[in-house]
Amino acid sequence: MAVTLEGGCRVSEMREGNPFVSGTLRIWNRIGRATGAQAISLRVMEFAPGASPTIVNDDCDQILYIVDGVGTACGSGRANLLIAGRTYEITPNPGIYIRPNQTFAIDNPGSESIVVITAQCPDPDRPPQFVDALDKKPIGSIASPIVRLADQRTQPTADRWYRVLVDNRIGSEQVTQFVGSIPPGRAPDHFHHYEEVLFILKGEGRMWAGETNTPIAVGSCIYLPKGQVHCVENTGEGELRLLGVFYPAGSPSVRYDV
Repeated sequence: MAVTLEGGCRVSEMREGNPFVSGTLRIWNRIGRATGAQAISLRVMEFAPGASPTIVNDDCDQILYIVDGVGTACGSGRANLLIAGRTYEITPNPGIYIRPNQTFAIDNPGSESIVVITAQCPDPDRPPQFVDALDKKPIGSIASPIVRLADQRTQPTADRWYRVLVDNRIGSEQVTQFVGSIPPGRAPDHFHHYEEVLFILKGEGRMWAGETNTPIAVGSCIYLPKGQVHCVENTGEGELRLLGVFYPAGSPSVRYDV
């Protein structure tokens, strides 16, 4: 069951409640305007084996991340992501940028579902939109919309590190997506001047918002309002790894201690 902490910080599990279903696709809406967010969303998409329906993005930036190790088949490298008529092979741990009004779909020939974490900014606050076929209009010589985690530079911040995946380098002027690593322990409380969503990829801990807290683990979905004092505590013995998306765009290293 979703937990609301101080200031509207919200923590839920990735498959709580009944999903929206269309063909081979199941979608769980975790965060959005309907749950109190101002402009950011977070959804869990599960693509069963086969060809998915074709989704058309709204007039917003949409950021995807193919989850590795949470019931996915993406590690085989056999699945394909189709964006605006172009085909891209899915490899482990990619960040993906879908431009406003672009179409996309996944062809999953494996035996397991592929799980995708997606955020839209600004949140269109309506159900996913589908079309009969991919948009075939040429998109010119733009940067590749897919960025592999392994190819990105590790940027240390004190005893932590992060790697930026999606930002303005591949066309997203509004949103930043990153993967971060937190060692055991609790960092100082801080806040940001942006809205943020987090998805826990590895490890366990507690999400703190002011004086309130709740346990988090793999699959936890977290919403952090702009300006909310918070911190992520790693209560395990190993790494806690998280996916983060924030709006408006900026640097994950910028924070304001209290």
